[in-house]
Amino acid sequence: MSRVSNEVIRLTDLHAFYGESHVLHGIDLDVHEGELVTLLGRNGAGRTTTLRAIVGLIGHRTGSIMIKGEETIKSPPHTIAHLGLGYCPEERGIFASLNVEENLMLPPQVGSKGMSVEEIYEMFPNLAERRKSQGTRLSGGEQQMLALARILRTGADILLLDEITEGLAPVIVDRLGEVLAELKARGFTVVLVEQNFHFARAIADRHFIIDQGHLAAVIAADEVEAKADVFDDFLSV
Repeated sequence: MSRVSNEVIRLTDLHAFYGESHVLHGIDLDVHEGELVTLLGRNGAGRTTTLRAIVGLIGHRTGSIMIKGEETIKSPPHTIAHLGLGYCPEERGIFASLNVEENLMLPPQVGSKGMSVEEIYEMFPNLAERRKSQGTRLSGGEQQMLALARILRTGADILLLDEITEGLAPVIVDRLGEVLAELKARGFTVVLVEQNFHFARAIADRHFIIDQGHLAAVIAADEVEAKADVFDDFLSV
């Protein structure tokens, strides 16, 4: 079976604009079912814009965005979500006045394979202990776990995750790495915007390096050592 046959995301000549600002300049990339890929690059390179364009949160997009074989460049976000996409923004979007369980139950179902609350608590024991705690009382790590868990309950099987380790304690980062490895083993597809290359390297199949709105390089996991200079060129400050 060729890799193209299980392609779940394909971006072709994708351009994105914020008002007059031209942020993405013809991105071409593909992601396959069950892959975990990263979008790497310096701040402002266009990584988050790429995720937002995929889920339809950028008003002006041109080119092609194929999700599971369906063209979505002109589709609204709710239609795109129902193709099985779950987006976890950097700001997490936890509802402070709701408790953990209420936050979990809030989003609508977008697929038939959503995890039950019991399965989620098994994956995230911290959330089970805090199930009746309000969002404002959660630590940053617990909020991040809740933001990810909320997507898993919806039935999304393509996860777009933006900077999920930022500002978190190493023990929480390690736990998130274990969770992503488990989700990958279950067949989830993950696109991860990440600054922590040490974290990303341990779990990713491929790395897409974005630079000034262009796709600068695609590096497979087994090429990382040989292409260390490429990472230095595009990721070093």
